[in-house]
Amino acid sequence: MEKEEIYNSIIGIVSKETTVLKDELMSKHTSFKIGGPADIYIKSRSIEDITKIVCYANEKNIKITIVGNGSNLLVKDNGIRGITLRSDLDKIEIDEKNNIVTVGSGVLLSFLAQILLKKEYEGFEFASGIPGTIGGAVRMNAGAHGREMKDIVISTKYLSEDGKIKEINNEDHKFRYRNSIFENCNCIILETKLKLEKGNYETIKNKMTEYLSYRKSAQPIEFSNAGSTFKRGNDFITAKLIDECGLKGYRVGDAEVSTKHAGFIVNKGNATAKDVIELTNIIKQKIKEDFEKDIELEVQIIGE
Repeated sequence: MEKEEIYNSIIGIVSKETTVLKDELMSKHTSFKIGGPADIYIKSRSIEDITKIVCYANEKNIKITIVGNGSNLLVKDNGIRGITLRSDLDKIEIDEKNNIVTVGSGVLLSFLAQILLKKEYEGFEFASGIPGTIGGAVRMNAGAHGREMKDIVISTKYLSEDGKIKEINNEDHKFRYRNSIFENCNCIILETKLKLEKGNYETIKNKMTEYLSYRKSAQPIEFSNAGSTFKRGNDFITAKLIDECGLKGYRVGDAEVSTKHAGFIVNKGNATAKDVIELTNIIKQKIKEDFEKDIELEVQIIGE
């Protein structure tokens, strides 16, 4: 189907809570500031609209690519064909009797952390500095400072690939290091229930401040990046091996291995996805040659 036909059809079935754009540059929607155009880019705060879009795409056999805040994403230079869909669901409900927080998949972790601080809930501090959404965090079992989403998730409601709303408990997520059941399907996370505990405002605030200070001092947040480029190994720290290989500061075009933290590739200005991918391949090869270790990307690469 032609982009114009898809665009007009979707405009005709969704509400004002949903934004539909044609040929939208994904560099505007990723923390890397890299990425070609998405044929159709949709951002929605409506479960009903998201369901309609999925059913329409299934009926017309149109590929759907699910994205979040774009903070762990590298979009290739030719962009994304079909429909690119971002859930912007912003629900936040707190059951103070049972200390359960229900959160829409589009809620930013940093925003939720501030809400929970005001309500004096502890257990979410580790995620306060992660630049992503709840949906993305659940999908990849995001973690920091010795904690992960698997430690606090009770259940998740999601839209299956065939357009049906389903719910799973913690065990069914099959959480493991930077992975969950959602990494292997094109399901759309709608909302997640979190189990937290009441705490002390100052204690929670101090911990969040400590984590933010660490992030500012240890990570290259002054440059566009997509977080840790590679996953940790079972018996090694990948960033340490990259540093020992002497690759800090190594560049391909405007993509550079951060001089502050070797585990990050940063965009020094006008890096392309091709630059980043070439640089990751050089790093992989060098680690294999020097240490006989295979390393795996943490950043997700999509598009053409």
